[in-house]
Amino acid sequence: MLRVQRAALAGLVRVAEGLPGPGHARSSCLLPLPGSAARPEPRGWREAVAAAVGALQEGGLVAVPTDTVYGVACLAQDSRAVQSIYSLKGRNGTKPLAICLGDVEHIYRYCHVNVPDELLQDLLPGPVTLVLKRSEELNKDLNPFTSLVGVRIPNHPFIRELARACPGPLALTSANVSSQASTLTVSEFQDLWPQLSLVVDGGPIGDVQSPECRLGSTVVDLSVSGKFTIIRPGCALTSTVEILRQKYGLVPESS
Repeated sequence: MLRVQRAALAGLVRVAEGLPGPGHARSSCLLPLPGSAARPEPRGWREAVAAAVGALQEGGLVAVPTDTVYGVACLAQDSRAVQSIYSLKGRNGTKPLAICLGDVEHIYRYCHVNVPDELLQDLLPGPVTLVLKRSEELNKDLNPFTSLVGVRIPNHPFIRELARACPGPLALTSANVSSQASTLTVSEFQDLWPQLSLVVDGGPIGDVQSPECRLGSTVVDLSVSGKFTIIRPGCALTSTVEILRQKYGLVPESS
């Protein structure tokens, strides 16, 4: 894979010429973030956010670090980009994508919320995906087979800044082919680079030797008033259930 410097981003972007994709050639940019996951430097991220926004607005897919594993994002309101993510993941379109927002207050535009705002604030931002009833504002081509949608606000400053800079929600999924292990470094999903417009390298996320670090977010369905359903245990199960049951009195839906 050929890598060359691109001066437009002060020499931080290495352009990786990808192998031909299905029917056409693609290229992606590998963009290292200043600092590290442990000691981020948000002031140096302006160029990275701008590059990612530009790629997304052109209908591209962008790999980003989150608070759990690496993800791939596109504009959720862009139907062609959403289809590209389904193709990237090797899905037939029946496994839903989450949306990613920068702040809790934006959830109300895209979802019908039937839990207290304080509950949302207690869990988000964080390694949790909240499944809620979707509103009419959300792209009908995003998960058209369900009336629900998962919402992520990762506790990672870069992706939150990126989400705030975009005109609508991001569609977000893990940076791996479905059924394969989640990824904690950009090199672990290098096979996907040719299909991506930009790869934002935030360094290793957690301990790459620890299976627990690859569990992804805890996914909990809050669409039924007064109840919750754990869809995926993920990495924050115990703390999430404790908040739902002890502080807000919610009960498992099977109860």
